[in-house]
Amino acid sequence: MANDLRNFLTLSYEELEEMNLHAKEQRMNRVAPHKIQEQRIKYLTDEKRIKAVTVLFSDLEGRLHMLDYDKKFLIKSWDNLTFDGSSIRGFTAQRESDLRLAMDWSAFYWGPADVFGGGKVLVFGHVIDKDGSPYRADMRGVLKGFADGLHKSDGYTLNAANEIEGFLFQGADAERRYHETGKFEYVNTGGYYHSLPGDPLRTFIDTTAEVQRAMGFENEKDHPEVAPSQFEINYGYGEVVAAADQIQLYKLVCRQVATRMGLTASFLPKPVVGVNGSGMHTNLSISKGGWSFVDRILSYGNDICLIMNASVNAYRRLDPHFEAPNQLKASAVDRGSMIRIPIGNERSMRVEFRSVAPDANPYMVMYSIFKTGLEGELAKIKNIRQAERYLPDNIYTALENFRKSGWTTELLGEDVKGRYAELKQASADRCSRHLGTFVKAPEVQYHHEVYNQFLWNLF
Repeated sequence: MANDLRNFLTLSYEELEEMNLHAKEQRMNRVAPHKIQEQRIKYLTDEKRIKAVTVLFSDLEGRLHMLDYDKKFLIKSWDNLTFDGSSIRGFTAQRESDLRLAMDWSAFYWGPADVFGGGKVLVFGHVIDKDGSPYRADMRGVLKGFADGLHKSDGYTLNAANEIEGFLFQGADAERRYHETGKFEYVNTGGYYHSLPGDPLRTFIDTTAEVQRAMGFENEKDHPEVAPSQFEINYGYGEVVAAADQIQLYKLVCRQVATRMGLTASFLPKPVVGVNGSGMHTNLSISKGGWSFVDRILSYGNDICLIMNASVNAYRRLDPHFEAPNQLKASAVDRGSMIRIPIGNERSMRVEFRSVAPDANPYMVMYSIFKTGLEGELAKIKNIRQAERYLPDNIYTALENFRKSGWTTELLGEDVKGRYAELKQASADRCSRHLGTFVKAPEVQYHHEVYNQFLWNLF
């Protein structure tokens, strides 16, 4: 069908940025949910050029799922959207498969038509159980309930920003083809800040930054990272649920832009041995609890390590030879510390949690960090911020710590904790127990972000 017959919504990047920033301001100012709901439904009704609404939600491991609803259907049925939860890893069993999606109308985005297609808008949803309660395995809903509860009881707002590193590799679907090639091919062999204008890495970074800017990310800086073909595109602080949503959008945009260039954006923590891995440094603004907040996180660092480093491949990154944040301590200067207090921020307590891999579930990460820092108990360890202790160097030890911990049961509940551990155990058991000196094909094949339903169903 000729494009001139399709009168679908296509907005300029400038218009998109203005609309997304307005929606972001409403969310930040906590405009009453019913008012935003009324505005969004009216907008969808009046804007005839929109054909579909893409509803986004995440599974227990943090994998992003998207459902497109016809706009006219959504307007009539937005409060009764059901889906098959048994098809989502870590969600319900087949005998109890029906779950519902609830719209978070404040988490509404307009995306560029050249990246997402014309005539579509995006909105995040959260999962509702059959009895109408928030579904415990939907970590976005858990995080939102926790953050909203703190704001209601204490007037306290949780804020975060993330520095998410990734790699850009030659060819589309490079991760899916890794078992055939046994290697990833760089698009650029430069390094930190080094990339010539117009080369593939710089073009990818520039294009992704433009899309993010249009979607209201409020960019700060972008650049090639230390390793060849590695990138980082930074943006500003946000309320914690919005910050986690932006992580999901960031990775989605990166993958979409890369695919359109015939390349692959990868968020494996350590896809290539011998160069720096990728992290997701999580910056937190702490105005309550101060140093006690940091000390509580250090107290439970080993317990929650599996949440922060959720894959077999993530433990390759915790290598001290590559600025790896594998030490359970806090420091202003030592980049091997799990927590860094940037110089000049000791009083304001803006802290950087460095031991998070980019493939972790962002909602589970944010929830675990904030709940641990605010409600966990302090370990009786002398000088805990400088004591010589280390994070696990393999997923099996991390799994053992996670399972034994009473705190992780309190965080997730016994049922969800068990489901999460089972998923991680399954991935680990399909990989070599010892990491060795090169990335094994199963590390990539069975990685939760390189999901292949056919492959998993062979077992």
